[in-house]
Amino acid sequence: MLFDAPVTAPARGLDPAWLDYNGHLNMAYYNVLFDQGADHVFELIGCGPGYLAARSLSFFTVEAHVCYVRELKPDAMVAVSSRVLDFDAKRIHLFQELKHVEGWLSATSETVLLHVEMSGPKAAPMPEDVLARVTAMHEAHKSLPRPERAGRSIGIARGQATGAI
Repeated sequence: MLFDAPVTAPARGLDPAWLDYNGHLNMAYYNVLFDQGADHVFELIGCGPGYLAARSLSFFTVEAHVCYVRELKPDAMVAVSSRVLDFDAKRIHLFQELKHVEGWLSATSETVLLHVEMSGPKAAPMPEDVLARVTAMHEAHKSLPRPERAGRSIGIARGQATGAI
C-alpha cells in the first residue's frame, strides 16, 4: 500500500451558509472541513461509510485542538491534508492542515481518534487489515518534518504581547 505524504482530500469551496456575520468562515465549519478530511483518511484505510454497518466498528474523536491561522473569505477554495503522527492498536494521532488552494495555511487540527466497538460502545483494537493500512500510512508520513503546531497546549502566556491577529 502506498499513500501520499501527506494525504490530501480533493479541494472544495465553502458553503455560503457557513459564513458568519464577519464575512468569513465560522469557526465551527473549520471542524466540518477537518472532519471531511478525516473521512478521506478513513476511506483510504478501509473505514469508510460501510465500515460501521459491516463490522460494527467506528472511530470516535476523543481530543481535538484547532489553531486558526488565517481567515477564509466566501470565495475560498480549500483542501485538507492529513498525516498520521502516531498510532497504536486502538488510537490514531492525526494532524491536519487546511490550506487555501493558493498554498497558504488557514488552520490546523490535531486530533486523537479512538477505535470503538459499537455494541458497547467501548474501545477496541483495530482489525489487522485496518491496522496494516494505518501502519503503511504512518510509514509514508513519518519522514515528514514534525509540524510546528503539533503538540501545542492552550493558555494565556503572561508577560508577552497579546492582541496580534
